[in-house]
Amino acid sequence: MRRPALGTSENEITPEALFFSRREFVARAAWLTAGSMALPAYAGDATAAHYVIPGDALSAENDVTGHNNYYEFSSDKKAPRVLAQALTTSPWTVTVDGEVEKPYTVDMDELHKLFGTEERIYRLRCVEGWSMVVPWSGFALSRLIERARPTSKAKFVEFESLKRSSEMIGQRGEPIPWPYREGLRIDEAMNPLAFAVTGLYGRPLPKQNGAPLRMAIPWKYGFKSPKAIVRIRLRDTQPATSWNQAVPSEYGFYGNVNPAVPHPRWSQARENRLGEIQKRPTLPFNGYAQWVAELYQGLDPRTLY
Repeated sequence: MRRPALGTSENEITPEALFFSRREFVARAAWLTAGSMALPAYAGDATAAHYVIPGDALSAENDVTGHNNYYEFSSDKKAPRVLAQALTTSPWTVTVDGEVEKPYTVDMDELHKLFGTEERIYRLRCVEGWSMVVPWSGFALSRLIERARPTSKAKFVEFESLKRSSEMIGQRGEPIPWPYREGLRIDEAMNPLAFAVTGLYGRPLPKQNGAPLRMAIPWKYGFKSPKAIVRIRLRDTQPATSWNQAVPSEYGFYGNVNPAVPHPRWSQARENRLGEIQKRPTLPFNGYAQWVAELYQGLDPRTLY
């Protein structure tokens, strides 16, 4: 797979007033410099890659933490910022099992020790037509999977989110099969862009954004990046996913961003970047085609939604 380097000026992507302490960031991300930054090509190690798209400005932190689709709490986008604070996130364990040689369960402290932290600035495109640019921190999903040693039968990866209606009040009535489940093909999950997220803006991941562990799959619509994950199961068959079960005519298994394929109720050709007045064109695979398009060679693009 070709993974060309990208480059842009620091001012284009990191407004100082919107980001966290520069000293703190420099200490953890040596690729950032005072004048400009060169984004390295992928070099066989996910920590070497920062897939920033030139010209993208970070979304305001208040937008990222205050505008969330999190149906476990509410269908209202502002409400999770308040309602999610009721969620108990410690202790928290994640189990990796299924078609693997060495299933394991890990708590969040051990997870941080095992995989460390790196920074990724990614676009997030919601299926509803709004978008953000988000500075995540975490580690490559492939590292979490590789530790369990997948067998040759592992063809798909299923994510299971927390089910706890006593604290996640949206689970008491929303017409979605709980717990929330999502899935990827194994080659998608092992792609270097697939990212396990533990932080945001240089701090621990806020509860309303999916703490303590969520996924960021930037070439797919946001519903493919599940929050509050408790189990990752490798499977030999394609898993059922929550939105596809609830509304199969509107949410497919792949969920790849494709401006040429409209949602049944609206066009996907343009998007509303939060903080901007005018809509902007949506790019195939959300701008990440050079890293992921070859995963889908030979498949009908209309089936990839």
